[in-house]
Amino acid sequence: MPALPDSLELPEPPSMRWSTIGLLLAIVLLIIASFVSLQLKWQAFFTAGAIQTTVEFLRGFVPPETAAPFLSRIVSATMETLAMSAVGTVLAAIAGLLLSLPASGRFGLPMRTATRGVLNVLRSIPELVWAAILLIAAGLGPFAGTLALAIHTAGVLGRLFADTLENCPPLSEETLRLNGVRPVTAFFYATLPHCSPQMMSYVLYRWENNIRAAAILGVVGAGGLGQMLKYHLSLFQMHQAATVIIAMLVLVCIVDAASFWLRRKMTR
Repeated sequence: MPALPDSLELPEPPSMRWSTIGLLLAIVLLIIASFVSLQLKWQAFFTAGAIQTTVEFLRGFVPPETAAPFLSRIVSATMETLAMSAVGTVLAAIAGLLLSLPASGRFGLPMRTATRGVLNVLRSIPELVWAAILLIAAGLGPFAGTLALAIHTAGVLGRLFADTLENCPPLSEETLRLNGVRPVTAFFYATLPHCSPQMMSYVLYRWENNIRAAAILGVVGAGGLGQMLKYHLSLFQMHQAATVIIAMLVLVCIVDAASFWLRRKMTR
């Protein structure tokens, strides 16, 4: 075995470009300007009157409603919220995968630019706005909320999937294609298996986010726990609203734990 040298000379780190330094300085100046322009009144937030008002408001939620008929409605709304998030995420994953192929440049630069523009539009509009638009066409209920989640999440996953495909090492797919394998077959046997764990991790993470979003979408009438929360808060029924909030917290914790466990299993 050859002897190792006493000291290894490390290469010099690359010098930082002036454009990078200028961009970082611009970001710092933007953050400082944001704090100055917002005029945040921290003192008013922590005054004795504000604290007393907050405490009195929170006391109205105690104790939560635990009547059996009401808990039955909570379970039904929780299942509806879970179903909205699951169906919306599955539809978004399928659409995101289809859009990620042209967005990753596999069909040329014009298709890449056009598809990424579509993805930017889909994910730049929040779920609440999509739900408000779709409620006009689909009416009140979980259908509009599910579509709103699917459309917004498709834009997010499509961008993440496209970046994953672009960063994937091309050697395996190129080797298969040089040996006569068709491009589609080479993609499914080489690139997609290599990228699928990362893609599935993105899908599970977005499922966690969609659980929270599905609970909020009910505020505009899209069904689920959010619709119950809006109804009881509008009538100042704080005890019932407290039970709905607790159900939201429990559902988010369960889905977070399940998603974390699945991500660890897949990445291993």
